[in-house]
Amino acid sequence: MARTGFPLFILTHEFFPKRGGIATFTEEMARAAVELGHEVEVWAQQTTRPDDAAEWPFKIRRLELRGSHGWRCCLAHARQLVRARRQLRRAQVYLCEPGPMLAMMPLLSFRTFRPRNLTLTFHGSEILRLHANPLARVMTRRLIAHAERVSVLTGYTEKILLERFPEAATKIFRTPGALRAGFGTRAAEERAPAEGRRLVVLTVGRLHPRKGQLDTLEALRALPSELRARVEYRLVGTASRPAYEGRLREAAAQADFPVVFLGDVSDENLESVYAAADIFALTSIDHGHSVEGFGLVYLEASAHGLPVVAHRVGGVPEAVEDEVTGLLVAPHRRAELTGAFARLLEDKALRERLGAAGPEWARRHTWEHSARLLFGTTEEAALSLGE
Repeated sequence: MARTGFPLFILTHEFFPKRGGIATFTEEMARAAVELGHEVEVWAQQTTRPDDAAEWPFKIRRLELRGSHGWRCCLAHARQLVRARRQLRRAQVYLCEPGPMLAMMPLLSFRTFRPRNLTLTFHGSEILRLHANPLARVMTRRLIAHAERVSVLTGYTEKILLERFPEAATKIFRTPGALRAGFGTRAAEERAPAEGRRLVVLTVGRLHPRKGQLDTLEALRALPSELRARVEYRLVGTASRPAYEGRLREAAAQADFPVVFLGDVSDENLESVYAAADIFALTSIDHGHSVEGFGLVYLEASAHGLPVVAHRVGGVPEAVEDEVTGLLVAPHRRAELTGAFARLLEDKALRERLGAAGPEWARRHTWEHSARLLFGTTEEAALSLGE
């Protein structure tokens, strides 16, 4: 039986209407905690959109903050935590991303602001950024010291966390990302036959240098002319770096095959976008302190029966099984990346084999399992580890 004696507050700067990545992780962990019997309240950033756009099975408290990781936003969050200190002292508090961690750090020096129970999740990039700043490094160590449990999504993230903050070793749990509830219901056989049409390569992700869309586009442009005549590249996502989007559009204009920027696509329509594609590509690269800790979109693509092309970086090999659900290529090797696309475009049997392995692979983890590790009793967590 889950711990239900005191409420679970999940603090985040990334929640609806933000989508993808941490926002998805936060929502699914909150839903799973409710299923375990917890009284859950998500404390999230402000929004101009109504929360009744979704039927949440938990309470939502909108905080007076924009939801960035900048110091002004974190200071505003810290002030609100001070006002809510009596509630926090009687609650289990889950900081599932760096924004609320930065807000909580300065408060831990004072006993009156410490939550009764503190749980943390690290995703990857924030570990490198926090360690690189001497003051943040000290405060992160203090935060980990006060935490009861610390989670990561992948073995890669666990490795970089323990290398930089070894004090987490006795508290660490691996809580893998999973497929969103109800996502991936469109059967792979609904995909239109490939004969007589261009094969669609799809990327889903914000337009950012770390996501590697330009690497994918340049690799496709390097294909032999007979293969370029058979391909179309579609991109879902909006720009967080306008200059990068400009470079992408310039390269797209020089391509002799269709390149379609679909922009932001709703969750309701995204399944149709996956179903209309033949190959999924997200060729992430390390970009400064920004790394790919996992990548839930790889699971979404696999759930839709799409073979995946990706770079072998960060936690990606834990989301894509090389030569089983997709093809992994070392980053910055353009010829090898082009070769991976050529293999899939030329070999229908290979596309079908990798795609067919995807749905089972994508569903091997569940959010309930991860939530039980973080929010269950010690006995429940031990049982989940043994599953």
